[in-house]
Amino acid sequence: MKIAFLTTDNREPFQDHANPQPWFGTAPEALLQGFAQLPDVEVHVVSCLRRPAPAPPKLAGNIWYHGLVVPKWGWMTTGFQGCIRAVRHKLREIQPDLVHGQGTEREAAMAAVFSGRPNVVTLHGNMRSVARALGARPFSYNWLAARLEAFVLPRTDGVVCISNYTRQAVGGLARRTWLAPNAVDAAFFEVRRAPASPPVVLCVANVCDYKNQNGLIQAVDEWPGERPFQLRFLGAAAEHTPYGREFLHRVRARPWCDWQGPVGRDQLRAELARAAAVILPSLEDNCPMVVLEAMAVGVPVLGARIGGIPDLITPGRTGELFDPRDPAAIRNALARCLQQRAEAEQLAAQARTEAHERFHPAVIARKHLDIYREVLQNPRPRHHE
Repeated sequence: MKIAFLTTDNREPFQDHANPQPWFGTAPEALLQGFAQLPDVEVHVVSCLRRPAPAPPKLAGNIWYHGLVVPKWGWMTTGFQGCIRAVRHKLREIQPDLVHGQGTEREAAMAAVFSGRPNVVTLHGNMRSVARALGARPFSYNWLAARLEAFVLPRTDGVVCISNYTRQAVGGLARRTWLAPNAVDAAFFEVRRAPASPPVVLCVANVCDYKNQNGLIQAVDEWPGERPFQLRFLGAAAEHTPYGREFLHRVRARPWCDWQGPVGRDQLRAELARAAAVILPSLEDNCPMVVLEAMAVGVPVLGARIGGIPDLITPGRTGELFDPRDPAAIRNALARCLQQRAEAEQLAAQARTEAHERFHPAVIARKHLDIYREVLQNPRPRHHE
């Protein structure tokens, strides 16, 4: 089977074009790890760039890379018309059996739908839900992404849903849906823990309204007595935004808070190895990778009872859930985790076992092959140029 795998090369959004190695989102990269273990599959990764960037022709024995240069006019403001055309041209050369678009945040989903070939789309960010949660202004990035997502969903052959939350959200639009959670980089399953003292609680996410870092700090502010832990934030924070400024002011004024900024995967694994717990107080989320990665490492996870997070955490078995809008609920969940260490570590051990069974790259890659076969065995009529 030959697959065209459309995904964002992060050298483009991060303006890292001199980097000789393409790099992708954590979930697509982990899925590619799984495909690399399936030699009967031929995968062609296709990414759009505004500037030429060096890259090896192959990322693994059965995985090729194609970087396509698209001029400035061909991106979001024109509905990714330039990306669509460039991808279609490359697909005539590759001749894949099926096209898989990764995410509706950028060009991949639109290019998959207009590929003229059997295609599926994975929803990572649920952009319509994000736009609603943020009250996105007309013609802002999130507003446009939400509308492009609504355009794509009824036109693809099927939507790969990484949580039941997504499946419910697209049920009225998509022709077919499948449930296949994100894969986790295999390296996370190999981490050996050595928790720090005093305990470190990690909150891993780019700082923004719907990730609710300021709400978490406010909740911990009311902790009775001295705080017996450090609250460490990992992720980008934009000081030019009101929310980012407020966050940075709060962190700098509190000695028990620490902000490390964005970190690479090696550093994230090191931070998880030393962490007593991971907490995610989001107001909107689909399938946050840090929950899966913490489970794979065996770190106790406390997550908001919203979106797709309850699909990942079973309270009392693999972690704990709380109401992210209730400061007392946040404090109580954190206090139980830190004060009842034996119980928390037991939950984490069960979560690690479950993560290996549910989120290992080889498991998720085989699940995707089943999806691809179903699409190819039940094709819908389409026009081929």
